[in-house]
Amino acid sequence: MTSRHLLTGHVLRYTGNPLVQPWADAVHIAENSAVLIENGQIAAIGEDARVSGPDVVRHDHTGRLICPGFVDAHVHYPQTAIIASWGKRLIDWLNTYTFPEEMRFGDPAYAAEIANRYLDLALDHGTTSVASFCTIHPTSVDALFEAAAARNMAVVAGKTCMDRNAPEGLRDTAQSAYDHSKALLAQWDRKGRARYAITPRFSPTSTPDQLSALGALWAEHPDVLMQTHLSEQVDEIDWVQGLYPEARDYLDTYEAHGLLGAHGVYGHAIHLKPREIDRLRDVGAGLAHCPTSNAFIGSGLCDMMGLSRAGQAVGLATDTGGGSSFSMLRTMAAAYEIAQLRGETIHASQLLWAATAGSAAVLHRSDEIGTLAPGMIADICVLDLASTPAIAQRTHEADAIWDAVFPTIMMGDDRAVIQTWVAGRCLRQS
Repeated sequence: MTSRHLLTGHVLRYTGNPLVQPWADAVHIAENSAVLIENGQIAAIGEDARVSGPDVVRHDHTGRLICPGFVDAHVHYPQTAIIASWGKRLIDWLNTYTFPEEMRFGDPAYAAEIANRYLDLALDHGTTSVASFCTIHPTSVDALFEAAAARNMAVVAGKTCMDRNAPEGLRDTAQSAYDHSKALLAQWDRKGRARYAITPRFSPTSTPDQLSALGALWAEHPDVLMQTHLSEQVDEIDWVQGLYPEARDYLDTYEAHGLLGAHGVYGHAIHLKPREIDRLRDVGAGLAHCPTSNAFIGSGLCDMMGLSRAGQAVGLATDTGGGSSFSMLRTMAAAYEIAQLRGETIHASQLLWAATAGSAAVLHRSDEIGTLAPGMIADICVLDLASTPAIAQRTHEADAIWDAVFPTIMMGDDRAVIQTWVAGRCLRQS
């Protein structure tokens, strides 16, 4: 007999996008509600979920928040072991820490070790889906997708492509980048819950020929994702202008080579010019806001709220390991803090939406993840709203449910994650 699982507690529901409409109309918490899981999917929510029978396994989460599993829209799983390394500016950080570590991923055993370690850490923090850069080594892509398949996680990943301004051993060519990416795409895209992403690291580490080759591959497979970096630091932008003197702006280095489109995901996007903002919005591209990374490396203050109001799709991301935490709770807190520095105040509902449904939309997976609704895959995170004494004493004083949720966003970590469900299986429980 197939077991059904009934989770009871406060249930987070979305009826719209709170970044572009009043949050109270778009996000709701049904207190003392229920979620029924059957065959890896959400079968019912609310009173319709309250079924009984010998095959129903009950999980009492009274006072806790049942929400979609977190969706991390931009990470570098090969940087897991170097997270929180003492840093300078972006380019120094890459040369000092990132590139030496990525050299190790030519070893399949090491790639598998880190891939499994990373996904376990993500699950510990309630994250059920990620979009990750790998290294130039095809083995690094295989390792992550194999580890994700073992957990049945919805993961996006791709071979990072670089043919200049990187050490010997981390450079490919325009042709090999095309060939390897095409082969990996054929091997992994839509195999189970895997999705491939064409992945030029960023314009400084790719020649125009390589960008054009990857643009040609994307034109052949327009429904796959393309992920890269855009306008992270002002000195990076100056570097790009020197390397591409004919380009109108940073975005144009991608656009001119066929790497701007609706299935593009552009990490950081802090220092955008008006033309770039208009073009990204007009083509329907997605942005990944990486607030802990932007603060840790001193990149700048992304205008997540302003971009969202302008019609831009924006999701949240840890940017592990430039980001200083694996936690999407910490990422939400950093997004709140950065918005405060910009004179904006983000509501808890907006932060949760960006870390779940918002990121799922950026990754073009809203039909499967990011929302609790009948028919969706049962990727779920259950949060204890009193996980530490400091949070508990604040929650105790809350007059309303959102006042009880907000302290966990600002002060919570993996201790707040009671259960993490992936496709109807509880993979983490504390």
